[in-house]
Amino acid sequence: MKRIGVLANGRKPDAAAVLERVARKAKVLGMELVVCEQTGDLLTCANRVSAEQFASRIDVLMALGGDGTVLRAVRALGGADRPVLGVNLGSLGFLTSVTEENVERALDVLASGEYTTSTRTLLQSRLLRGGKEVAVYRALNDVVVGWGASSRVNTIELAIDDEPVSSYVCDGLIVSTPTGSTGHSLSSGGPILHPGSPCFVVSVICPHTLSNRPVVVSDGCRISVRIVKTMKKLLLSVDGQEEQEVGQGDQLELSRHAQGVRFVHLPGYSYYSVLRQKLGWRGSSIQ
Repeated sequence: MKRIGVLANGRKPDAAAVLERVARKAKVLGMELVVCEQTGDLLTCANRVSAEQFASRIDVLMALGGDGTVLRAVRALGGADRPVLGVNLGSLGFLTSVTEENVERALDVLASGEYTTSTRTLLQSRLLRGGKEVAVYRALNDVVVGWGASSRVNTIELAIDDEPVSSYVCDGLIVSTPTGSTGHSLSSGGPILHPGSPCFVVSVICPHTLSNRPVVVSDGCRISVRIVKTMKKLLLSVDGQEEQEVGQGDQLELSRHAQGVRFVHLPGYSYYSVLRQKLGWRGSSIQ
């Protein structure tokens, strides 16, 4: 791990100071820092390349910011198999496993190879209109269909492996990966899935029925979502990073992407410790 890609959220108050620390430590360790786009304005000592070259020029991608920055980092890789290390600049995130106080230690660990990695599932979504494919997306967290310019509800059909599941009168629908289960899906009443779980969860947003519950399905399934009836344009949101208008008759075909994303963890990392801290769980003596 000698070529370190750096992507930072420059709006974070501590971003410039932390990047300066990264530059100093990388110089001591003989590491090459590689940046593109806006991060290059903050880290002028780094090797600046185009967005198209970025993934091919790095061994690992360090994302400094919050969970949104990590999602941007995954998009910046464009499908390249490069591990991601999230450094949190602010409140603890689910995807940023390193605090800013430990950023120098993170570089030491990358240099020594004393890290572990975990692979997270990606969700592939194909948008069909009139039976023709108009867009393909990859999501680390979730694919959400909902919202719009009015409060009118929609009718959305769900099918799994071509078998009808239900037709929902609702505000929208979320298909989430295990990684994204602590995001929009959780706020809609969905379960928390361990990141290594081989499944997806489908959660309905504000259904007009008291009997609706989230559905957990194998990540080997093909999920079909069809907008049967709506009086407004809806938004298709992918990881909160990409948005597109969708409407009546549009269909989403979702399945597990053939390639996942690797995340780097420092020694001592615990997913359950992150859950305890982020969700404020009490009633346990575990620190």
